[in-house]
Amino acid sequence: MENRSLSVVAGLIVLLALPFAAQAAGGEVSAEQQARLDKAVALRVEGKTRQAEADRVLAERNAECATRFLINDCRKIAAREHLKVTRETRRLENEGNTLEREVKREQMAERARLRAEEEPRRAADLELRQAESLTARQEAEDKIAATRAAKAAKAAEGEKRKMVEAEKQRKKQAEHDARVARKKREAEQRAAQAAEKK
Repeated sequence: MENRSLSVVAGLIVLLALPFAAQAAGGEVSAEQQARLDKAVALRVEGKTRQAEADRVLAERNAECATRFLINDCRKIAAREHLKVTRETRRLENEGNTLEREVKREQMAERARLRAEEEPRRAADLELRQAESLTARQEAEDKIAATRAAKAAKAAEGEKRKMVEAEKQRKKQAEHDARVARKKREAEQRAAQAAEKK
């Protein structure tokens, strides 16, 4: 009856541990790998269950041995049987740990393989992004240079226009000064002629 309840407990523990084993493995787990992980958990749980049972049996047998005549012989026999079970449980737990390590090693190798396969594509993407970035930077610099050139051309055009306007203004001023000087001369000539007539 006790063995049956222990196996039920072990089964329940396995069922509870399955989601955690899958989560601990991380990433994608194939059905075969998941089965091995489940087996690893089951082996460890079975080992722990057997060890707990062996510890309980040892305690009972030690208590029984205390009532016997050859106490030490009885305890040695109980200890030998306990040691045998302990070695078996450790073997089971080690086997479970080995299975889990193998699965994790396979997963790491698979991730490394995928990374190696992705590396050329990543390198190409990086090159493409760098080329696009360089092109965009060059376009921006060209646009800035074109804007500066347009501003410089407008400034030169404005300067030229100012010079033309200044030249027109100077000519107008020169014409005006010449007219004023001519009118002054004419006025002086008229005044001189009018003074001669008198």
